[in-house]
Amino acid sequence: MARLCHIALIIVVNVLVLMCILAEEEHYSDKYDNIDYRAALNNKTVRDSYYDCFMEIAPCQTSAQKALTSIFSEAYQTKCKKCTEKQKEIFSAVIDWYINNNPDRWQLVIAKTVEDMKKKAIQQSPAT
Repeated sequence: MARLCHIALIIVVNVLVLMCILAEEEHYSDKYDNIDYRAALNNKTVRDSYYDCFMEIAPCQTSAQKALTSIFSEAYQTKCKKCTEKQKEIFSAVIDWYINNNPDRWQLVIAKTVEDMKKKAIQQSPAT
């Protein structure tokens, strides 16, 4: 009987460890979490470069632009479910800046975000 309890305890511990591993949320890479987003927002040239990259008006000029703009649509749609705390801070500041300082561009960003998510949904849907 003691042996059976010991085996049951081992199984329970293994299941709990597995559940903890599976419960860890997937996050976007934190490689660019230390960018100075305030300086970027306050510098028209840099800000416009990020905007043009996201909107596909011009090529992305840096790897940080590519990385951050590539996750923005999904992050916005999922309310930053996979974001690190720093990414939540960055995206919140960017969104607030555009809403308060350039609402016309913000509306274009939203329209592109919706379009990007539609394309992604179509690509992921099973072929009929």
